[in-house]
Amino acid sequence: MTSEYKVGIIMGSKSDLPVMQDAADVLTELGVAYEITVVSAHRTPDRLFDYAKSAASRGLKVIIAGAGGAAHLPGMVASLTHLPVVGVPVKSSNSIDGWDSVLSILQMPNGIPVATVALNASKNAGLLAAQILSTADEKLTQALITYKHELAQKVLDSAEDMKAEGLPIGYNG
Repeated sequence: MTSEYKVGIIMGSKSDLPVMQDAADVLTELGVAYEITVVSAHRTPDRLFDYAKSAASRGLKVIIAGAGGAAHLPGMVASLTHLPVVGVPVKSSNSIDGWDSVLSILQMPNGIPVATVALNASKNAGLLAAQILSTADEKLTQALITYKHELAQKVLDSAEDMKAEGLPIGYNG
C-alpha cells in the first residue's frame, strides 16, 4: 500500500455494490487500504451506530457512504463520528430517478457536513477520500499527482487520435 491510512466504504444494501465498487477500485489503484461492508440506516440502526462510533478507533480516517432512496446513511454516520464523510447518492430501484438520494445527502443541517459527489459517482468519492488523506501523506500525494497526469495524457492522446483520423482539429495547444 502507498498510504498508511484506511478508508471505510459502506452502503445501505448489497445491491449498491456495483456502484460502490468504483471507490474501492480507485483506492486500490492509489494504494489506499479500505474496508467495505453493508450498513443499513433503517434496517440495522444498531450496526450503523456501532460502525460509526467505532470507526476512528478501528483506524479509519475517512468514510465513504453510499445510499439510495431516502439515503439517510451518510448523514447518520456523519452525526455519529468526527471523521470526514463522503456521501454517494445511489440511483436505486426505489428512488425517484436518484433525486431523492441526491437531495437527502446534500441537504444536511449545519454542523453535520457530508461532502457529496454526483449520482453514482463513487469513483470521485474514492478520489476525494484519497485527496483528504494526502494532506498528511506524501506518497499518496505523489500517487494522486501521477493519476492526474495520466488523466491529462489520455485527453491529449484522444486529441491526437482524432487528428490522425482526419477530423478538423482547430486547437493544437
